[in-house]
Amino acid sequence: MANHSTFGCSALRVNAVIRPMDINDIPRINQIEQQVTPHPWRESQFVDSHTKHSCLSLILNGQVIGYAIYHVVVDEAEILNIAIAPDYQGKGYGRELLDDLVNTLTKRAKRLFLEVRASNDTAIQLYDSAGFVEICLRTNYYQTENGPEDAIMMAMEL
Repeated sequence: MANHSTFGCSALRVNAVIRPMDINDIPRINQIEQQVTPHPWRESQFVDSHTKHSCLSLILNGQVIGYAIYHVVVDEAEILNIAIAPDYQGKGYGRELLDDLVNTLTKRAKRLFLEVRASNDTAIQLYDSAGFVEICLRTNYYQTENGPEDAIMMAMEL
């Protein structure tokens, strides 16, 4: 699991903390997931991930506002799910969570992978600015109400 990190970059984030996900965080995480994802994970998938993968919660003033789920196999890591609650998007919290995750994984892996919806321009820009590069396109990877959507597979050397 990641080390606890306390943000202190600005007044907005002075009370934000990244810590290992607690099982009691999952109802709020599921609520965020339902708000931000066209084809969200089920709550049972978060419970399952809590036991099988590494999971982080981003806490602000005692409330979960974001999360990341990842796993490491040998020297490669993959972000399985990462999100910030809608009211906190665009305020630097996603970048803080991603940076903390990259810093943690630098000690454990050589490469980091993720998939992102081809239509998610905001996330793609974030990943680009963090040093991820596109390595391939996975056609029809995500399901949506309007039919399948492509995923961009991205990677970063750690």
